[in-house]
Amino acid sequence: MKEIKGNPLSLKSLNHISILCRSLDEALDFYQNVLGFFPIRRPSFDFNGAWLFNYGIGIHLLQSEDPENLPKISHINPKDNHISFQCESMATVEKKLKDMKIEYVKSRVEEGGIYVDQLFFHDPDGSMIEICNCDNLPVIPLAGDTIRSCSLVNCNFQQQAQQQQQQIQQAVQMTTQQQQVTCLSSVHMKEDYLPVHNTNLESTSVL
Repeated sequence: MKEIKGNPLSLKSLNHISILCRSLDEALDFYQNVLGFFPIRRPSFDFNGAWLFNYGIGIHLLQSEDPENLPKISHINPKDNHISFQCESMATVEKKLKDMKIEYVKSRVEEGGIYVDQLFFHDPDGSMIEICNCDNLPVIPLAGDTIRSCSLVNCNFQQQAQQQQQQIQQAVQMTTQQQQVTCLSSVHMKEDYLPVHNTNLESTSVL
């Protein structure tokens, strides 16, 4: 395979995923109430659909003009095309799927003592959804892509490190400012409670 250097198309990020559906209402209900997406404004197209957004990506639902002829998928195949979402708690996701009576297949991947748990299920139109804790598995570039991939990964790490350093510096500055304000307040309080030398009273007592 010919080596590709850099970013030939100057891509920035994943924008959206488009999904053809039998029933727009059912798909909207699923992506909002199961996956947590929220509807956003959509341009005035001449065909029916809906746009949703969350987790930094968009879901564009398109109402099929021939819904009866859309392929029907009954069994859950983890090796099929799918969209994967990272989650905070696999146990919570599994409990929610059980509560909502959504059929799913559970899988676990082990690599070098690292475990990745996966849950696979379908949306109302048979599109495969995966929920996982895939960030347990580190991103390791292949040997042939070491230079290109490592430069991208290192760039991301450097950006994250810079952001963290900036946050630390801001926190230190805020702490220093708060300490200065506290010290000034303490000084003012001490000045307020210092005894006042009243010359009039002393003169009266002498007389």
